[in-house]
Amino acid sequence: MTTITARRIAAAWLSLLLVCLALGSLWLWPDLIPERANPALFKLALLLAMMGATGLSAIYLLFRTWSIHAGKLRRFADSPLEAEIDFPNDGPQELRELSLAMKGRAERVRQVIGRANLEESRLETILAAMTEGVLAVDPALRVVFCNDAFARAFNIRTPLGDSRSLFEIVREPALRDILDRVLQKGAAERDRFQLPAAGGRWFEAHALPLGNGRATGAVVVLHDITDLQRQEQVRKDFVADVSHELRTPLAAIRGYTETLLDGALEDTNNNRKFIEIILAHTIRLNNIASDLLILSDLDSGAGPGAPERVSLREVIASALHTVQSEAALRNVQLKQGEMDQCSVAGYRFRLEQALVNLLDNAVKFNRPGGEVSVECLHAENGWVRVTVRDTGIGIASEDLKRVFERFYRVDKARSRPTGGTGLGLPIVKEIIERMGGSVQVESQLGQGSTFTIMLKAN
Repeated sequence: MTTITARRIAAAWLSLLLVCLALGSLWLWPDLIPERANPALFKLALLLAMMGATGLSAIYLLFRTWSIHAGKLRRFADSPLEAEIDFPNDGPQELRELSLAMKGRAERVRQVIGRANLEESRLETILAAMTEGVLAVDPALRVVFCNDAFARAFNIRTPLGDSRSLFEIVREPALRDILDRVLQKGAAERDRFQLPAAGGRWFEAHALPLGNGRATGAVVVLHDITDLQRQEQVRKDFVADVSHELRTPLAAIRGYTETLLDGALEDTNNNRKFIEIILAHTIRLNNIASDLLILSDLDSGAGPGAPERVSLREVIASALHTVQSEAALRNVQLKQGEMDQCSVAGYRFRLEQALVNLLDNAVKFNRPGGEVSVECLHAENGWVRVTVRDTGIGIASEDLKRVFERFYRVDKARSRPTGGTGLGLPIVKEIIERMGGSVQVESQLGQGSTFTIMLKAN
């Protein structure tokens, strides 16, 4: 009870006491004589009893008023922040001032909590939208949070249960090691590793301590670099393959050139043969350079212009004409099978290039008296199927999955004499896929091969 209320109670009590004394004096005055002592004592006792009862009643009413207002304040303190509670606007001044202060504080708390909820919602939205996986753990390596990207990468069901350890969710020693280092050192850590639990993908990991101390937890962000890692490996393999492919013809050209300069020019029995070998390897180098330029152009993504409507019958006829002389030289018969009036949207030059590569392979890797056939038919759901069949040497089953890899040759011993670079089929695959189609191969060793191109009809 504050000073203001105490003073008011004291003043009221004194005022009541003075009034009672004044009235009591008037009431007792006639009995203040010796003969009337008993009635005077009775009246005095009654007066004191009335004063006591009045004082107790006043105290009871005062404390009841305080209790009612204090109950309202208590209900407000115990109620949810969003609930509307009436504050007492009457009663003692102290309680009115306390009510106003609590009402103002409640409004400020609502604003703070509202801002915190808004920030939490924004943070959850940002984390959910991130393509990087985010994982947070406590000092005991119990998972406290992971976003959707992390859950998808490791096929984790969300929401996670409480107090689940990291190894219960992701059994990856590399991930545990980087989090352990952060918790022990209290400093950021970076690492790059491959995680089998995530489908063997590669990740760039950046881990940070949570809070200012070492024992508050750690968070790790996983950036998927699988494509970058694959491209880096492809680049290294590509450089190694190109170096290997160029080394052989260059070594042959240099060797036979040095032989000619050392006196073989006067050897009429062999000098022409040496020059023919040099010419063959020069042609091979030219083919490799040409194919590399085509692949570089395709990899750049820049097309020769806007796609046009291309008639497949015309393209197939032109491609057959291009390989006709090579087929006649090798005694291979070219046949044109069923031909529907099919057209696709794309680039005529590129599509003809792909078909020439397929037909050229079918001719070169055929047997004398063999046959190569081409057909073009409408397929289901608005697709067009182009099929190139040959009766050649075929492809072993273990090689079928790799025939579209760059520089991969099924029969290296036979590829070099025929001028194969190992880039023809990769070029076919790149061209067809950039036109929105697909190419597949079926083959059995010694029984020929069938290449099927699927393109969307236009």
